[in-house]
Amino acid sequence: MPEKEYPFIDFSRESYSAEEMIEKSNSFFEWADERRSVRDFSDKPVPKEVMENILMTGSTAPSGAHKQPWTFCLISNASLKSKLRTLAEEEEKKSYGGRMSDEWLEDLAPIGTDWEKEFIDIAPWIVIVMKRPYEIQEDGSKRQNYYVSESVGLASGFLLMAVHNAGLVALTHTPSPMNFIAKALERPENERPFLLIPVGYPSDDARVPDLTRKTTDEVIAYYD
Repeated sequence: MPEKEYPFIDFSRESYSAEEMIEKSNSFFEWADERRSVRDFSDKPVPKEVMENILMTGSTAPSGAHKQPWTFCLISNASLKSKLRTLAEEEEKKSYGGRMSDEWLEDLAPIGTDWEKEFIDIAPWIVIVMKRPYEIQEDGSKRQNYYVSESVGLASGFLLMAVHNAGLVALTHTPSPMNFIAKALERPENERPFLLIPVGYPSDDARVPDLTRKTTDEVIAYYD
């Protein structure tokens, strides 16, 4: 039996000189370096079309075997957001009240976090990033996805940069355990919560921790 042939298409893109690449890569880095995680949100509305474009940008990320093992749940419903906040805070109280080690709490201290998550109510949009370890076929059987966490992590990174590009802010929130999210949203059995991301404008009095990112020498290991 002959091997099945799959279609390929030609691909090319614009090339730049070394000087242009240096300038473009540096300007992009400087722009990206302005991105911050924000906890003080405004309730100012954000058009749904903007959010759809942001999520579809996230969906351009590479994935294992091109399985695209993610679902983005886009929530603006106030009562559902309130329910998620209540459930999230129940878990966060337990975490801050004993689940987290003293070392963990010490590391979080400069960021100023606590169990209260009012941003879930305030931000105009909540994105729940779901990962799918397998797909459910029409006959009910399961078909495996590959490198699921890596793929969904990449998609989430693309999503965050798209938020930054739109002039908005976001926060990656991971209430643990997160099984309550799938139950509250009545998601299918093959989906697992990965991140809860509020998206919107910063409030007029928004503040962020005075933190610095690691230097070039701290994050790059050279092998010339």
